[in-house]
Amino acid sequence: MKEKIIQKAAELFINLGFKSVTMDDIANAMGISKKTIYSHFNNKNELVKEATLCVFHEITCGIDHITALEKDPIEELYEIKKFAMMQLKNEKSSPQYQLQKYYPEIFTTVKEMQFEKMYECTMANLKRGVTLGLYRESLDIEFVSRIYFIGVSGLKEDNLFPLERFPKGELMEHYLEYHLRGIVTPLGLKTLNKFINQQSN
Repeated sequence: MKEKIIQKAAELFINLGFKSVTMDDIANAMGISKKTIYSHFNNKNELVKEATLCVFHEITCGIDHITALEKDPIEELYEIKKFAMMQLKNEKSSPQYQLQKYYPEIFTTVKEMQFEKMYECTMANLKRGVTLGLYRESLDIEFVSRIYFIGVSGLKEDNLFPLERFPKGELMEHYLEYHLRGIVTPLGLKTLNKFINQQSN
């Protein structure tokens, strides 16, 4: 039951917002009593933390699965982007903003975990791309990894990129192209152009 509560809470939090969803809402959505939820979680804060970590774990597992395939590094980034967009497709609120505002400690913990995971993946992707001649040898890999993380994190800031002006899918598409154009070799550019053409068809 605990896992089911976490899954339902995560779904509601992402779709409707961490602040907006009450323990009553979760109980009603599941057809259980609020008492049942409190038998597994002491308070909403605890449930928010568990639900957030659950979502993080699911996304991490999905990314691990993609990187384990060891595809062309440029294709790998497009696959990860596609997977990330699938995860966010039902996002109607600004979960990151609400998490940061109302649950700052949980937000900080998750952001640190996100950085570690993304840094590790981006470093591996860049090293492989350089080895294969798709990315420039002169890259400062650590710098690019960190700046890429800052960029992806910044895209989630709704005050910087309001949803009505910047749909999430297009935003990720533009940012990935921007990132890759800055690091590819002429050989890498051929691969990149193939993916850009695919997206526009």
